[in-house]
Amino acid sequence: MAKRTAAPGLPREARPTAPDGDRLLRFMRLIWSIDHELERVSKRMETSHGVTVAQRMTLLLIGRNPEASAAALAELMHVHAGTMSGILKRLEASGFIARKSHVNDARRHVLALTAKGTAVNRQRRGTFENTVREVLRSHGRSEVAASERLLAALAARLRETADA
Repeated sequence: MAKRTAAPGLPREARPTAPDGDRLLRFMRLIWSIDHELERVSKRMETSHGVTVAQRMTLLLIGRNPEASAAALAELMHVHAGTMSGILKRLEASGFIARKSHVNDARRHVLALTAKGTAVNRQRRGTFENTVREVLRSHGRSEVAASERLLAALAARLRETADA
């Protein structure tokens, strides 16, 4: 029997259904659900922690890669350089990061966490990565590895589709 989806305001018989047997549609709905929930968590984190999920990811990466350039961060985050530039400008304006001259090359800048950035990086409760950490801990290594391969393949193919 087909599972009914919520459609507020419609009579039950007029609500759209998603057939359980349709593997493609079921998988796409899961991706959509993750995207939607990530946006919701991002908005909540912005209110509670002062940073969005993208900004949080950037702070975590800077914390682990203090010599990383903006271009390297954009590559790690799988975003366009212009998108990363906007994220970094907002983090800098909010006092989470600072740009400093590179020790060996004054023409280069490195990104560093400020005390405020370090403090927000220490917070775990209510963060998206804490939720991911909990889910990863509740599944075996082989299951996680298979999921990583599947998601990486999907990301690569979506990138190809977008670039075509």
